[in-house]
Amino acid sequence: MIPEDLHYSEEHEWVRIEGDVAVVGITDFAQDQLGDIVYVDLPAVGEALDAGTTVGELESTKSVSDVFSPISGEVVAVNESLEGAPEVINSDPYGEGWLLKIRPAEDDVTAGLLDAAGYGKLVSS
Repeated sequence: MIPEDLHYSEEHEWVRIEGDVAVVGITDFAQDQLGDIVYVDLPAVGEALDAGTTVGELESTKSVSDVFSPISGEVVAVNESLEGAPEVINSDPYGEGWLLKIRPAEDDVTAGLLDAAGYGKLVSS
Protein backbone atom coordinates (compact mmCIF):
# COMPACT_ATOMS: atom_id res chain seq x y z
CA MET A 1 0.00 0.00 0.00
CA ILE A 2 1.72 3.16 -1.27
CA PRO A 3 -0.60 6.18 -1.39
CA GLU A 4 -0.17 8.24 -4.57
CA ASP A 5 -0.68 11.61 -2.85
CA LEU A 6 2.39 11.36 -0.59
CA HIS A 7 6.12 11.85 -1.04
CA TYR A 8 8.67 9.40 0.38
CA SER A 9 12.22 9.33 1.71
CA GLU A 10 14.63 6.48 1.06
CA GLU A 11 14.58 5.91 4.84
CA HIS A 12 10.85 4.99 4.61
CA GLU A 13 9.24 8.16 5.92
CA TRP A 14 6.30 9.75 4.12
CA VAL A 15 5.39 13.44 3.78
CA ARG A 16 1.92 14.90 3.23
CA ILE A 17 1.66 18.63 2.52
CA GLU A 18 -1.25 20.29 4.37
CA GLY A 19 -1.17 24.03 3.69
CA ASP A 20 2.08 25.41 5.08
CA VAL A 21 2.80 22.30 7.18
CA ALA A 22 4.26 18.92 6.26
CA VAL A 23 2.88 15.89 8.12
CA VAL A 24 5.45 13.09 8.53
CA GLY A 25 5.09 9.41 9.36
CA ILE A 26 6.60 6.04 8.49
CA THR A 27 5.41 3.92 5.59
CA ASP A 28 3.40 0.74 5.73
CA PHE A 29 6.51 -1.09 4.51
CA ALA A 30 8.54 0.31 7.43
CA GLN A 31 5.99 -0.57 10.10
CA ASP A 32 5.69 -4.07 8.67
CA GLN A 33 9.47 -4.54 8.80
CA LEU A 34 9.59 -3.27 12.40
CA GLY A 35 6.81 -5.46 13.74
CA ASP A 36 4.74 -4.45 16.76
CA ILE A 37 5.75 -0.93 17.79
CA VAL A 38 5.82 -0.53 21.58
CA TYR A 39 7.54 2.83 22.17
CA VAL A 40 7.96 6.14 20.33
CA ASP A 41 10.54 8.88 21.01
CA LEU A 42 9.94 12.08 19.03
CA PRO A 43 11.50 15.58 18.98
CA ALA A 44 10.07 18.49 20.96
CA VAL A 45 7.78 21.11 19.46
CA GLY A 46 9.91 24.07 18.40
CA GLU A 47 12.96 21.94 17.57
CA ALA A 48 14.74 22.77 14.31
CA LEU A 49 15.35 19.75 12.06
CA ASP A 50 17.71 19.18 9.17
CA ALA A 51 16.70 16.85 6.35
CA GLY A 52 18.30 13.42 6.68
CA THR A 53 19.12 13.69 10.38
CA THR A 54 17.88 11.40 13.13
CA VAL A 55 14.96 12.97 14.99
CA GLY A 56 13.63 10.10 17.08
CA GLU A 57 13.28 6.38 17.59
CA LEU A 58 10.68 3.69 17.22
CA GLU A 59 11.05 0.63 19.41
CA SER A 60 9.37 -2.59 18.38
CA THR A 61 9.34 -6.14 19.64
CA LYS A 62 12.04 -6.85 17.03
CA SER A 63 14.39 -3.84 17.21
CA VAL A 64 14.93 -0.12 17.69
CA SER A 65 14.85 2.00 14.55
CA ASP A 66 15.80 5.63 14.00
CA VAL A 67 13.30 8.10 12.58
CA PHE A 68 14.84 10.53 10.08
CA SER A 69 13.50 13.92 9.11
CA PRO A 70 12.70 13.85 5.38
CA ILE A 71 12.76 17.67 5.23
CA SER A 72 14.30 20.63 7.03
CA GLY A 73 12.15 22.86 9.20
CA GLU A 74 10.65 23.43 12.63
CA VAL A 75 8.54 20.90 14.55
CA VAL A 76 5.11 22.45 15.11
CA ALA A 77 3.34 19.36 16.51
CA VAL A 78 4.00 15.79 17.58
CA ASN A 79 1.41 13.02 17.75
CA GLU A 80 1.07 12.85 21.53
CA SER A 81 -1.52 10.07 21.32
CA LEU A 82 1.28 7.69 20.29
CA GLU A 83 2.78 7.93 23.78
CA GLY A 84 -0.07 5.84 25.16
CA ALA A 85 -0.85 3.87 21.99
CA PRO A 86 2.24 3.44 19.77
CA GLU A 87 0.63 0.43 18.08
CA VAL A 88 -1.53 2.87 16.07
CA ILE A 89 1.51 3.28 13.80
CA ASN A 90 1.11 -0.40 12.87
CA SER A 91 -2.64 -0.27 12.29
CA ASP A 92 -2.88 3.14 10.56
CA PRO A 93 0.57 4.36 9.43
CA TYR A 94 -0.84 6.90 6.91
CA GLY A 95 -3.60 8.26 9.16
CA GLU A 96 -3.79 8.31 12.96
CA GLY A 97 -0.22 6.94 13.14
CA TRP A 98 1.42 10.15 11.88
CA LEU A 99 4.52 11.15 13.86
CA LEU A 100 5.11 14.90 13.58
CA LYS A 101 4.25 18.07 11.74
CA ILE A 102 7.00 20.31 10.39
CA ARG A 103 6.89 23.89 9.10
CA PRO A 104 9.26 23.52 6.13
CA ALA A 105 12.36 25.70 5.84
CA GLU A 106 12.36 25.51 2.02
CA ASP A 107 9.71 26.42 -0.51
CA ASP A 108 10.18 23.23 -2.55
CA VAL A 109 9.38 20.76 0.23
CA THR A 110 9.33 17.69 -2.00
CA ALA A 111 12.74 18.23 -3.65
CA GLY A 112 14.81 15.10 -3.12
CA LEU A 113 11.84 12.96 -2.14
CA LEU A 114 10.40 10.06 -4.12
CA ASP A 115 6.93 9.87 -5.60
CA ALA A 116 4.80 6.76 -5.07
CA ALA A 117 6.19 5.00 -8.16
CA GLY A 118 9.78 5.71 -7.15
CA TYR A 119 9.16 4.47 -3.60
CA GLY A 120 7.48 1.36 -4.96
CA LYS A 121 10.62 0.56 -6.97
CA LEU A 122 12.77 1.12 -3.86
CA VAL A 123 10.85 -1.34 -1.70
CA SER A 124 10.41 -3.97 -4.41
CA SER A 125 14.11 -4.26 -5.19
